[in-house]
Amino acid sequence: MELPFLHTLYRRVLALAAHPQARVWLFVIAFVESSVFPIPPDVILAPMAVARPDRWLSSALICTLGSAFGGVAGYLIGWGLFEAIGVPIIELYRMHDAYERFRALYLEYDWMVVAIAGFTPIPYKLATIASGAVQMALVPFFVASVLSRGARFVMVALVAAKFGPPVLAVIEKRLTLFTIAFLVLLVGGFVFVRYL
Repeated sequence: MELPFLHTLYRRVLALAAHPQARVWLFVIAFVESSVFPIPPDVILAPMAVARPDRWLSSALICTLGSAFGGVAGYLIGWGLFEAIGVPIIELYRMHDAYERFRALYLEYDWMVVAIAGFTPIPYKLATIASGAVQMALVPFFVASVLSRGARFVMVALVAAKFGPPVLAVIEKRLTLFTIAFLVLLVGGFVFVRYL
């Protein structure tokens, strides 16, 4: 999906990583990305971790909290304002078909779908709005969001802090491979726990 304004918006969000209030902006971007904003907070988090490797973990935690609480906002949009706000967001990002597929998956797999969406490049805003629309229980939704978003942001910040820009470029190019490997481990873990 290509929207004309995304490249400009991406560059503006990236510039916030050097802002004196970068950690505040990190929280804000993580919050709004979970329900309405198109640019992921990784765009600010990774350069911040490269610039201040001593703060990588606290930056990842700020990002996680912003994203999880923003996820609750997305959940509430789906739960109480789906027609008024949720549908226009889904239509803006052309995610109607994806919403229908996710809705079916939610009804079958519940919070596990949130955990997968929270870590992967799947638009997390779709997961939050859809979770509210199907009235998933809020506590499992929130826990799955915190754990999956936290795992993603800790990984991004740690890699950025330890290895810097060259490794981030490799991960960007191989993001699908890393995501598939994570999903195999995640699903394998669920199967192991279920049949243990």
